Amino acid sequence: MATVIKPDLSDVPAYMAGLGHCARSASRVLAAADTAQKNRALLAIAETIKQGQSDLRGANDKDMAAGREKGLDAALLDRLELTDSRIDAMVDGLLQVANLSDPVGAITDMAYRPSGVQVGKMRVPLGVIGIIYESRPNVTVDAAALCLKSGNAVILRGGSESIHSNLALAKSITAGLELAGLPATSVQVVATADREAVAQLLTMREWIDVVIPRGGKSLIERVTADARVPVIKHLDGNCHIYIDDQADFDKAIAIAINSKTHRYGVCNAAESLLIANSVAEKVLPPLAEALLEKGVELRGCDSSRQLVAEIGIATEQDWGTEYLAPIISVKVVKGLDQAIDHIATYGSGHTDVIVTENWSHAQRFLRQVDSSSVMVNASSRFADGYEYGLGAEIGISTDRIHVGVLSD
Repeated sequence: MATVIKPDLSDVPAYMAGLGHCARSASRVLAAADTAQKNRALLAIAETIKQGQSDLRGANDKDMAAGREKGLDAALLDRLELTDSRIDAMVDGLLQVANLSDPVGAITDMAYRPSGVQVGKMRVPLGVIGIIYESRPNVTVDAAALCLKSGNAVILRGGSESIHSNLALAKSITAGLELAGLPATSVQVVATADREAVAQLLTMREWIDVVIPRGGKSLIERVTADARVPVIKHLDGNCHIYIDDQADFDKAIAIAINSKTHRYGVCNAAESLLIANSVAEKVLPPLAEALLEKGVELRGCDSSRQLVAEIGIATEQDWGTEYLAPIISVKVVKGLDQAIDHIATYGSGHTDVIVTENWSHAQRFLRQVDSSSVMVNASSRFADGYEYGLGAEIGISTDRIHVGVLSD
């Protein structure tokens, strides 16, 4: 039976400091927990979610009704909804994470130095992670699973639009932690929608070791600007599909359609389509027809508009836009070099795809496109922790973190 604590939300700074203090204490226990205990917690959480599925759907129904009343757009409502299949996917993700090797304590790169000392690297937990996210209640479970497996305590602050769903999930998580003998405060969901909670979370350097924002551009920009603790982030998901001059056309059309139309309001959906000039006349008309039949608006360059009359005019802004909607930009390029240059200029570093049967073209694309996920002959929708077999993900970082040396 989960411990139920009714927090005092009248003093948000004091409430958040309390969460931080509890998280820090829990982090020390988690850092010392063995693999079996962490896996027991993950499996127990999965079981409590399954047992409480009807209650979870009821809480989500409240969020969906409130979202419709507030006029949330279709993309946000899609992210917010918890269907039975999405709940099942959360449970499967927990099981996948439980089956992963424990990263904590792994030692690599051991080598003797000239002095005779043996030096290597050991993986250790970060400590306490703060995660701020919007809409998707499944992030609550993904974040809890990954943080638990890696021995980190976490404070989760979801969006106000998903608060009923997140608090329902928090009960299942707390129950699972207690069944495994781990502190209930290893995973804490902020129980208030007051924005002051975010402001406090971003400045609690005594309690928080790193903050990860997951959501829209405005959220991530705010977190980056206001944080007084390290931030791991990504911004836009302007994902490209490049159809090479040596692509299999049937494969190219299938990949482009799935990448764009499988779901619109997600960061790994294709937003830009690039096609080599020598094959554009053959591949673009049937591809455009298929996209138009699915209700996708196409905005393209002059060359693409000469091939398909229904394509609208693309502006300079379109090339760099993450639509999160049934809209895609289309550009005919001279070949691989121009495609790579276009992605470097307008891409967001999230996920980019080449469709080609030419091995050397594929290798050049893999080496020269600097994105978190770079793919050959696969839908951009595969850019996902669950699809990669990692169980879950917090986000796809497009940051570049470099090692520096300071000297007097």
